Amino acid sequence: MKKLFTFGLILSGLFANAQAYSGKGDQKFQVGANIQDHGTGIVLFYDHGIGENMSIGIQTGYLLGVDEPAGVSGAKFEDRYDLKARFSANIGNVIGVPAKVDVYPGLNLGLRNFGGHVGARYFFSDGFGLFSEIGFPIASYENDPIGYQKLNNQFQFNIGACFNL
Repeated sequence: MKKLFTFGLILSGLFANAQAYSGKGDQKFQVGANIQDHGTGIVLFYDHGIGENMSIGIQTGYLLGVDEPAGVSGAKFEDRYDLKARFSANIGNVIGVPAKVDVYPGLNLGLRNFGGHVGARYFFSDGFGLFSEIGFPIASYENDPIGYQKLNNQFQFNIGACFNL
């Protein structure tokens, strides 16, 4: 029981010092799962703080599993891969959430569309946390995307781990 209590104190000390976004110069790396209609994959993010509440970054993803309709050839690399430049407004301290939490809406410009994202991070310690994010297209480069053009060009949900660098 004494060991369990000591472990709990150490763990609570780690959690108490976590800070989700520290402003200019802050760096985040995130890795997670990408879930969208007809496909699932892996997604990587890097964000760099350029101001008290602003960050820019890059996002890349690759769909590992794609639903392939009968009689249609498989999705190619260019259908599965995506790359985006992103801008986020880190508003956790503006809306008054605890320092361990970062809420960030933003915009992105990718290979398939101009879109937006809304996400949140929760840090357990100074270096490790979890994130959840939704992404959505605002304007697609194709007037009416069909078939595999819809991959990475539709509503998507991302969840995973984030790290302070």
